[in-house]
Amino acid sequence: MCLAIPGKIVEIVDAENDIAKVEVGGVRRNINIGMLDKEDARIDDYVLIHVGFAMSKIDEKEAEDTLRLLEELGSYETEIDQFKSSIQ
Repeated sequence: MCLAIPGKIVEIVDAENDIAKVEVGGVRRNINIGMLDKEDARIDDYVLIHVGFAMSKIDEKEAEDTLRLLEELGSYETEIDQFKSSIQ
């Protein structure tokens, strides 16, 4: 099963090419933020990530609630493992 997981933007790596570094569960990875409006992709913002793309911006509470739910469902570790294995 593929899920979009919340991540926090910690750095804009390449603004021209829409690349940001996000943190998910202590793991940092570059993702594409080109699907978001420019004002929706700032450091400390939370986004939903799916296959290396930020799909939408979410607030911090929604990010925390989603991560908690994924942990309860037992899906979180699988998604984090996949996130870790796709680090470039």
